[in-house]
Amino acid sequence: MDRRRLHPDVRRAAAVLRVCVGPHRREAAPDGRHGAVVLASIACGVAPSMAVLIAARFVQGTAAAAMMPASMAMLNHACPDPTRRTRAVAIWAMGGAIASTSGPVLGGLLTMASWRLIFFVNVPVGLVGLYLIARAIPATRHQAPVDWAGQITGVLAMAGLTFGVIDAGEAGFAAPQVVVALAIAVVATLAFVIVQRRVMHPRVPPDLFRDRNAGISVLIGFAFMVGYYGLPFVMSLTLQQHRGLTALGTGLVFLPMMVAGLCLTPFTPRIA
Repeated sequence: MDRRRLHPDVRRAAAVLRVCVGPHRREAAPDGRHGAVVLASIACGVAPSMAVLIAARFVQGTAAAAMMPASMAMLNHACPDPTRRTRAVAIWAMGGAIASTSGPVLGGLLTMASWRLIFFVNVPVGLVGLYLIARAIPATRHQAPVDWAGQITGVLAMAGLTFGVIDAGEAGFAAPQVVVALAIAVVATLAFVIVQRRVMHPRVPPDLFRDRNAGISVLIGFAFMVGYYGLPFVMSLTLQQHRGLTALGTGLVFLPMMVAGLCLTPFTPRIA
């Protein structure tokens, strides 16, 4: 397999699989998804080849994406009071802000010794997290019906969009495979919207967007994810491959943006 093609292919698959995880079962307990992140981090750290590393990263990213709905379910279960829940979400966001702030710099420092350390650092943190969650929150599982029509159309929409956008960077938006992929994304998205209005248990309840606060939150969250997490991924490659910066230098470049997010996060309960 061409190594230059391997990374885009993995990103396509990971983006599509993230649509599938989480919605079928609402639960508030640590499970295999949490442990999978720890095990995948170990596999990344000991990977003997690029292929093994990418496969382990695929598992790590997919398991991490599956943890997001589980973490919010645990917060809802542990904090039924709205005021306490708001504060808990703020603390949860603060943890992400601290990780985003320290991660680029700490990663740059660790790579000076060995790039494998950036994966092993996840292991003790993950094990402590699993221990604390197991002690604090009892296991609760609630089976939820599967919206297969929404699942299929959602995966097709995400697959077409992801494939088309990534391939357009290499082949151009006029390339036949890009045009077909984006067309599939548009048709599948329209089908997804129609399906969500007709099924009994939709993946994305349409009533959710009738709430003004929920709609604004989704838009802000989308912009935040694209800018706050998407930008470092692209710019880190640009700074290192084209500007010649080291991993530590790249982390320091991102530090002002990350510190700004860290300083603003404590104010989210008041804004909410």
